Amino acid sequence: MKKIKKVALIILIIIIVILLSLFAYLQYTKPNCEGEATLKNISKPTTVYFDEFGVPHIYADNQKDAMTTLGYVHAQDRLWQMELMRRIAPGRLSEIFGNPTLKTDTFFSGIGIDDNSAKAVAQLNKNSQTYILANAYLDGINQYMEDGTTPVEFSLLGIKKEKFTLKDVYNIFGFMSFSFAMAQKTDPLLTDIRDRFGMEYLKDFGIQGELGTKQLKSYNGDYKGYAEIAKSVAGLLETSPVPAFIGSNSWVIGSAKTKNGKVILANDPHIMYSQPGTWYEAHIVCPDYEIYGYYIAGTPFPLLGHNHKYAYGLTMFENDDVDFFQEEDNPNDNKQYKTIEGFKSYTYKQKTIKVKDSSDVKINIKTSQHGPIITGLLEGLKTEKSIAMSWIYTQQKNEILDAVYELSHAKNLESFHKNIELIKAPGLNIMYGDAKGNIAWITSGKLYKVDKSVNTNFILNGANGIDDKKEFIPFTKNPAAINPPWNYVYTSNNQPEAIDGYLYPGYYLPKDRAMRIDGLLSPKNDWTKEDVSKMIVDNTSATAKTIVANMTKPVNASQFSENEKKALAVLNEWKATHTLEDIAPSIYNKWIYFYLKDTFEDEFGVDNFKLLLGTHIVKQVIEAQSQNVASVWWDNVNTKGKKETQSEILTQSFKEAIASLEKQLGNDINQWQWKKVHKVTFQHPIGKVKMLSKFFNVGSFPISGTNEVIDNQLFTYTGDTEIQVKGGPSTRRIIDFSDIENSWSVLPTGQSGNPMSKYYKDQTELFVNGKFRKMKLNKKEIESTSTKLIFKPK
Repeated sequence: MKKIKKVALIILIIIIVILLSLFAYLQYTKPNCEGEATLKNISKPTTVYFDEFGVPHIYADNQKDAMTTLGYVHAQDRLWQMELMRRIAPGRLSEIFGNPTLKTDTFFSGIGIDDNSAKAVAQLNKNSQTYILANAYLDGINQYMEDGTTPVEFSLLGIKKEKFTLKDVYNIFGFMSFSFAMAQKTDPLLTDIRDRFGMEYLKDFGIQGELGTKQLKSYNGDYKGYAEIAKSVAGLLETSPVPAFIGSNSWVIGSAKTKNGKVILANDPHIMYSQPGTWYEAHIVCPDYEIYGYYIAGTPFPLLGHNHKYAYGLTMFENDDVDFFQEEDNPNDNKQYKTIEGFKSYTYKQKTIKVKDSSDVKINIKTSQHGPIITGLLEGLKTEKSIAMSWIYTQQKNEILDAVYELSHAKNLESFHKNIELIKAPGLNIMYGDAKGNIAWITSGKLYKVDKSVNTNFILNGANGIDDKKEFIPFTKNPAAINPPWNYVYTSNNQPEAIDGYLYPGYYLPKDRAMRIDGLLSPKNDWTKEDVSKMIVDNTSATAKTIVANMTKPVNASQFSENEKKALAVLNEWKATHTLEDIAPSIYNKWIYFYLKDTFEDEFGVDNFKLLLGTHIVKQVIEAQSQNVASVWWDNVNTKGKKETQSEILTQSFKEAIASLEKQLGNDINQWQWKKVHKVTFQHPIGKVKMLSKFFNVGSFPISGTNEVIDNQLFTYTGDTEIQVKGGPSTRRIIDFSDIENSWSVLPTGQSGNPMSKYYKDQTELFVNGKFRKMKLNKKEIESTSTKLIFKPK
């Protein structure tokens, strides 16, 4: 017995020692926010003040010193995230995750981002400020890798440190640009429906842009089997450890409509939620330069920013910059394909993917004149036909690094506008406001027209010489509104007005947010920062009441149960809000799911229906299709000799929705509050491992908002008990030029990516409750509320 006790005691001591050692190690990895440190390649001492939310305020003698310092402090908070971001585009995730990410690596290594990045670096002017300052930033990252502590994720996964390069920066921008696109999810799916059922089945989808009824107005003011492709690509983005960009809101209110007579800019880019979050905030002050910027991990210049003179933000344009072409192989030589000039030879390139704890995998990349053949890069495709992906980003000169540098160094609205032309892809709505009273909405992207006979929503013919003809539109024709007489600009990923009579194709989101934003901005002429802070978390749907009216009118309620009648009454009395205590949203969103399922799943099939739910187009279709009595979709093609009606399908789906809620939440309708259904978890890639989830993940939290309201909390319609919010505002920013030093912001979780940092999740409560904190610009206030870390030249 004594021996057993002795052994147990020894085991207990060993466990305690291991736990204490682990705790000490984790404490050791915490970011350093005070004291002194040394840095090579800075010319003068540089001071960094870390405010109470961990934001570094970098005061340097020159921009090169500031950028070196920025790279260092960015890395000490986000090195793990930087490592992930740089690996996805070149297909290097499997080196650290093994076989689970091999499909992702195979696809991304084949579509040409990495090759395009190498070409872009070679073309950079080595004497330019872009090149010099970007390399200074990378120098700071690499010094931290040499001298700083190793993130716990590196130790868990056995990652070997490698120096960051300019190619990594371009690869990060390349993945970001790809994640903006929706064509890869939508075009193959629509082609599949067209080929199986005919064009009649696509009328309700508005593929000619007819559903984009709330269009952004341009104003030139003065300066002041195919479905498997979609399924595969969507699956890769869903399982990727790196979040995709998906939407956004932004509006800029002119001085004539604000109480204090100064411009106010609001912006909340929508990105898939992750931990750490997308943005890293940093404030740089030099004698000749100042910017308070929002940086993507591993990139030197901010995509969002402001200073005392101007502010800018962005949303996704959602224009179509990806086309798919079916090539016609030579029947006598499968290494050739047909073109208008005759047969041409495919080009071939082999790449090697290194896989952790496994053998290397070699992939052969086949390319036509239109782009890489993706059917060789995706698993599960039933077709053997060669489908090429044509993408503006990899086909045009890549000047995105210069563009982002110039936007963060603009002298005025004119120079800001001019340099947006450098961004060929992705398509962005770039918003601008300044202290002089200028406001602007300007789109980026190399836009083009195709022949009137061509619909780019489908997979195109690569051999006829018609489908691939492009007429590029001059940048001066890009949709924009500069100082319009109505004194505000806004964007919420909705359709812009026609360009010279040409309605530009894209994957635009419904009019809901646009209607609500415009409806709130238009009548009011005394806007304040406080008013805007309430508007940016507004959760009232502009279309839900109309949709409810459309759907309840045909319903046959004569046979409804008591609960079904109560639920119908709740919907009819609903004000279309989505607060935590509301009951109607739980009923409404469950009904929408079953209505979509009963309407579309019989034609699409189970897997493709799930895919449809993840596209923008399904959101566009709901309002118009739900009131279309004659829609061909109401009929269930699986019931022979019977043709279902709108009334039957809507009645059936409503009963299914209520039955589902009763089973999941009980029979008392008063217990069906939105807070029990609608929840968010900010998930770390390693947090998917259950035993590590509590350490790395943040949440779960009930959260207000919903799909396509201003407080856009994005989810896929589901029959499950809980709706898991997948994405939403990656930050909320309000820049008020009447009080520029006290503008507001909030991040979903926190500034640091280190789980041991007190800044890892300290903003979460503010975010989920719709609150804000300052973005400080006043040096005296910064000094009095911050810790201080001084970097001295080594």
